[in-house]
Amino acid sequence: MKSYAGSRTIDGIKVDVDGRRLDERYDIRRFTNSGFEWTYEGGGPRQLALALLADHLGDGGKALELSESFMKAKIANLDNDWTLTAEDIDSILSELASAPEGA
Repeated sequence: MKSYAGSRTIDGIKVDVDGRRLDERYDIRRFTNSGFEWTYEGGGPRQLALALLADHLGDGGKALELSESFMKAKIANLDNDWTLTAEDIDSILSELASAPEGA
């Protein structure tokens, strides 16, 4: 099972998937020129949401479609250092899919 981890270090932000750097996936959509961010809603957090979902789902179009709601539901609320498993992401996506429209 894949594991994603993010941290803020003296050298800046680091986001890995199973120990390798997570690609920003600018090839799908560019929400920011500043790379990944989290703990708030905005371009950097949405880029992280897109990259996580694209890697997890293996579907850039679906990742783009879900990136805003995933960013608001999870990425905006992450701590400075965090870990998400594939199971965590599936659980969040299930919650989003079962949420009423506009919620």
